[in-house]
Order: sequence, then structure tokens, then C-alpha cells
Amino acid sequence: NQVKRCDEMQRKLRFLLEEMGKADIVNVENKNADLQQAIASSRMLTGSGYEKSYDLDELEVNLDELEQDLCDISAAMTKLERSKSELVEFQLVLDRAGSFFDTARRRANLETGTASASVGDEASLMEAPLIDGNQYTSSMQNVTSPSNVNMRLGFIAGLIPQVKIASFERILFRAMRGNMFLRHQEVGLVMDPAQCEKVNKSVFVIFFSGERSRTKILKICDAFSANRYPLPEEPNKQASMRSEVNTRLRELSATVDASSDQKRTLLLRIHHDWDSWMALVKREKMIYHSLNKFNIDVTSKCLVAQGWIPTRAREEIIQALKEACAESNAPVNTVFHQVYTSESPPTYFESSKVITAFQSVVDAYGIARYREMNPTVFTIVTFPFLFAIMFGDVGHGLLMLMFALYMVLSEKKMENKVKNDMVEMAFGGRYLILLMSIFSIYTGLLYNEVFSIPATFFGPTKWVWSDSKEIYTMPDGAAPYAFGVDPIWHGTKTELTYLNSMKMKMSIVMGVIQMLLGITVSLWNFLEKPTGPQSVERDTLSIYFEFIPRFLFLMCTFGYLAFLIVIKWVSASKADLYLLMINMFLSPGTSDCGKDCEVSDPLYGLGPLAAFLVLIAFACVPVMLFVKPMILKKRHEKKTGGQEYGVLSDEDQDEGLLNLEGGMSGEGDGHHEEFDFGETMVHQMIHTIEFVLGAVSNTASYLRLWALSLAHSQLSAVFYEKCFVAALETGSAIAIVIGFYIWALATFGVLMIMESLSAFLHALRLHWVEYQNKFYYGDGYQFEPFSFSDIKI
Repeated sequence: NQVKRCDEMQRKLRFLLEEMGKADIVNVENKNADLQQAIASSRMLTGSGYEKSYDLDELEVNLDELEQDLCDISAAMTKLERSKSELVEFQLVLDRAGSFFDTARRRANLETGTASASVGDEASLMEAPLIDGNQYTSSMQNVTSPSNVNMRLGFIAGLIPQVKIASFERILFRAMRGNMFLRHQEVGLVMDPAQCEKVNKSVFVIFFSGERSRTKILKICDAFSANRYPLPEEPNKQASMRSEVNTRLRELSATVDASSDQKRTLLLRIHHDWDSWMALVKREKMIYHSLNKFNIDVTSKCLVAQGWIPTRAREEIIQALKEACAESNAPVNTVFHQVYTSESPPTYFESSKVITAFQSVVDAYGIARYREMNPTVFTIVTFPFLFAIMFGDVGHGLLMLMFALYMVLSEKKMENKVKNDMVEMAFGGRYLILLMSIFSIYTGLLYNEVFSIPATFFGPTKWVWSDSKEIYTMPDGAAPYAFGVDPIWHGTKTELTYLNSMKMKMSIVMGVIQMLLGITVSLWNFLEKPTGPQSVERDTLSIYFEFIPRFLFLMCTFGYLAFLIVIKWVSASKADLYLLMINMFLSPGTSDCGKDCEVSDPLYGLGPLAAFLVLIAFACVPVMLFVKPMILKKRHEKKTGGQEYGVLSDEDQDEGLLNLEGGMSGEGDGHHEEFDFGETMVHQMIHTIEFVLGAVSNTASYLRLWALSLAHSQLSAVFYEKCFVAALETGSAIAIVIGFYIWALATFGVLMIMESLSAFLHALRLHWVEYQNKFYYGDGYQFEPFSFSDIKI
């Protein structure tokens, strides 16, 4: 199996990569970028198309040899390192444990005179050396005791981890009932021969008497993983052994260094070709994996492959197949034949690095059906604009614009860098952030706000103060403010009342426009309804009894409300829109438009029109609910002659026999679907109720534009006034610096990060729920062509 063969080669290559990583030759995390570059460089744009630089069989043999060489070198180095670690520990034992005996001898020499003058002094005997003139590891000595009884002592030396020394001493004391003497000294971090890692250890020497004690101590040392080493007592033997150990250490160090240089040289040679080797193995594995999906035609002795290709790439693929046959000297040309099927094709949209982020927003909801209208066409404009309505501020938009421009201008540098999930997400949506920032600057100009400070980019206000009336008045003949909200409203008592009314009405108008756009886009799906990969039909039934009633229902209800809002803005009407909408449904025909609304008001006397619109809206509901299912039922009865099961034609009978013979009777081709009137009626009822109730809830949902815009503006104003302005009023330089620092942190942390994320999520919800549910099914599947660009480690 060639796939398993490639898997084994990948395992060997990953082993080589791990060894290179351990030797600090390569950074494993950056290998994906190097691998993609190797794949791109291995494509030869010549007449022969794609070429391979290596032979797979030769590479397999080469990898076997390299793996075996590395394993042998690593095993030898491990053995040498273990021997070196043991010699280092032995050297420490000779140095530290030998010092115990040197100290005892010096003290014995100093007290020799005292011991000979007073032999019966017990204190002198206690200070006498324990060992004097013992043989190697088992020598004994005679110690003169008050009763002239000879005592034979032995000792054991070695190293033990420092963390175990306390429990080691306690166990020894209990096991020996105190008949032993332990001395130890910490030596720091030492390479442990067994674990091959550095451990903090201590040198110890245990003095004891008797063979039974020796056996107990040896078992305890083994239990505590203590490494024991032979230690001669005599100074000349210690010096000789120390010299021998130092000589062996120098020889082992030279051998280890030579082995390390040999291994590094081998790894450097592997590093030079590793990317090309991995790219070759990955490509071959993908090719064999795709070949495994082919069907074998035993009769014709050939492989048969079925798949999807873009229509525009048909001629290019045929030419590539011809070139492949000519290059491989195949005796038979490849046969390319178009298969007609009723299976739904995958969805493929051509994209670019600018559109990819917007397409990802739509694909996160669901992949479009084949030939279904792509919402990305409108999302490129509507998504950043709805975001900007909630995030409108010139200053905040400029900060976001600088961040987006930095990512866009340095995208080539950042593509090959390792990024965390948050940075990767922001970098992938850099063009989306760029458009959101531009639209935020635009809406900030409409609001005339720069970090919540009123701006006068388009001249001063036209309102003037009247001392006699003690109010602001507009002079006769004066035009309104040139662009956006008049800055005179900022800071007044009626600021919130005015801005809330304006932004609330604006949110409703924008919501109605986008929902009408969604219903209008559904018309395209009905005009070009696919019946196969290459065939479409016009779904007139859905056009007349779904699209038109839905459009009329929304226009006659909330479209009428949006129309009233625009008329009131243009004509300065004093009509109460709440009262007009309440009378429209509860008192049809009433012309009253509020207590301040006069007969000359443009919105007075619209009662008959409102009653007519309500009648149309109510009439659209049964049309959407009953007409389409009833017509489908009549069509089905006409097709089957009023019978529950229709008479099969000759073609249907032959097709049924073929399905039974081929074991495919459960699949079906979609042309002879069963019709269930009850299921169709329930389905239509659900969609009708969902649309009618959704028209109300979706319109109310667009009020989040007003709420988020108000929250952003007020938070920005509070941070500016309470942090920075309050610090300026103190007149203290230190207070100003601290106040500016706090204001900057609040602006970046709360407004630029939290508020922008909140506005993004709300704009995402408006597109997924309120907009796309009017026309977008999103139950297709993505076209995934065979491509080497997807190869990763």
C-alpha cells in the first residue's frame, strides 16, 4: 500500500525533524512556511507541467540509512554520556568523601599526644578517628576502647538526590538502630546516569560495623536510587584513582564532542534537503490517496474517476491531461467525458485576499447551495456600514484605520510569522477591519464626533441665541448644517432626546431597507432555480405566491413606517408616528395624527391609505399559506391521474430494474420524488408564520443599531469628561498626565477592543438572522479541489 509507505516515510522525516529541533538547527514551528515555499519552488512552469526533483524509491532507501545512522549515533552518545556522568559522580565522591578522611586524619594527628597521655579518657576516645589504615571498602581498624575490645568498621560512599537525604538518613537510623554514622554534603546539579537529566544531589559516606549491617545498608541505598562508588581510604590510592578518573573523563569528553560534531554535520546535511523530501512525500501521499478513490474497470483494464470541475477550467484540464499522457508515454490517451447527473454540485466562488474575510463571515453561517445567490456581494458594503452605525466616531475610526493599514502594508512579512489565534484572526480579516474603519470615519463625520468631542468640520452652526426668547433660533433664509448632525446639539439638555429620536428612526429605516433587499435577492433564486448542474428553471409558483406576498406584506407594514419617518424628516411634520401606527392596526381609517398635528400637516388624513395597506398585508398571509400547497397538490393529482401511485412508464420500469440489480434502489435520482400534501402544508405554514412574526421581531432587532450607537457615544463622553477634562480643570501637570493615561487606557481597552467586538457581533447577528434568512438556505457543501497548497506538516 503506497499510502502506508508514505506514512512510514513521513514518520522518519518527523523523526529527523525532531532531532534537528533538539540540536537547535531548525525551529519546528516555522517549518510549515518553509514547506509551502518548497512546494511552490518544486513546480516547474514548463511545457511538461509538474516535475519531481527526487525519486521516491531512492528517497525511501536514503531515509532508512539516515534513520539507522542517527539511531546508532544517538545510542552511542547516550552510552558515552551515561559513562561520563558516572565518572563525574565518581570524581565528586573522590573529592568530597575523601575530604571526610583527610579531616579525620588531621584531627587524629593533633590529638595523638593527648590520647597517649590519657588513655583512659573517654572523651579522647570519642574524638579519635573511626578508621585508620583500612583496606579498600572492607578494611578494618583497631580502636582502643576502655575495655581494650577490638572493633571492626566498614564504610559505603556514593551520591543520592538531595530531596531524599532526610528520609534516607531517617530510614538508616531506624534500620540500624543507631549503629551507624552518616556524613553527607550537597554538591549541586549533577547529570544523573539513569535519568539523563540534571538532579540536585549530595555525596554521602556511611560507617557501619558487621556484614549484616552492610547488607541492610546496600538494600536501603538501592531503594533510594543511590549510586554507590568504590572509595579507597588511603590517600595515595585516592590520588591515583582521581588521576585515572580525570584521564578517562578527558578521553570521554573528546569522544562525546566528536560524536556530537558528527551528528550535527549529518543533521545539517539533512536540513538542507528536508523540506524538499517532505514536500515530495506529502505530494505523493495526496496523489495515491486520490487514486484510491478511483474505480477499477476490470473489463477495460483502466481506472475511472468521477469528480467536479469548474466549467471555465474544462479546456485547461483537458489540455493538462493530454500533456500528462504525452510526458508519461502512455499507450492510451486519457478519456475525458462529461457525466450528466441529478446530484447537487458543490459550491465554488472565486475569491481574492480582499473578499476572503467577507466570504468567511457568510460561510460561517452556512455554505451556499449550488447557484444560490451569494450574500457576500452585498455583505462587503452592508456589514461594515452597520458596524459603523454602532461605532461611528472619527477618532476611533482613525485608530482602527491605522491598525488595519499596518496589517495590510506589512502582510507579506506577517504571513510567514508564527501568530497566536487572536492575531491570526485579526490578520485574516484585515481588509474587513479596513472597510469597517473607513465606514466608521464616515459615520463619525455624520455624527460630528471625534473622541466624543463635537467637531465643526463643515463650518459653525447656523443657530443663534435670542435674548428676548432665551432660546436658539434659526434665522430666516438660513440653510441647515452642511453635513451631518449640527454640533450645537452636543452638550444641551435636549441632546439625548434629539439624538435618540434620530438614531432610533434611522435604525428602523436601515432595517427595513436591508430586509427588503433580502426579499428582493430571493427573486434571483426563484428566477434561476437549478434543476441540475447545467440546467435551471423559473420557479413562477414561488415568485407569485412567496416573493410578491412577502414583499407586499413588509412594504405595507414597516415599509409604510419607514416612509412616514422619511416624510416627517423632510417636511418637519409634527405627527405622532406611534399614534399613526397604533391607529393603523386598531382603528383603520382614523385620520388623527396627534394633538400637535394640524389639518395642514403632510401626515394628516392618511387613515384611508393605512386601512388599505393593512387590508393588503392581511390578504397576503393566506396567499402565502394556502395557495402554493394547493397548486402543488393539483399538479401532483394531474400528473398521477388522481391515484396515490402513478403508472410507471417503460423508462421508469427499466430504471427500476437497473436500480434493483445494482443495489441502488435506496438512493434515487430526485426526479420522481413523492408528494405529501400534509408535509408540504406544515412546511409552508412554518415558513409563513416565521416570516410574519419575524417581520415584527426583526424590525425591532434593528433597534440594536440605536442602542449600541448611543452606548458608544455616551461611554466615550464619560471617559473624556471624567478622566481627561477633570484632570485639565485641576491645572496640575501630574494630574493631567495621569488623567490622560487613564483616558487612553479606557479608550483602547473598553472602546477600541470591547465596544468594537460588541458592534462586530451585533452586525454579524443582523446579517445572519435578520437579513440572510429572507433568501439564504446555506445548506450546500464547499468545492474542495485537489491542491498541494493545503499541505502542512
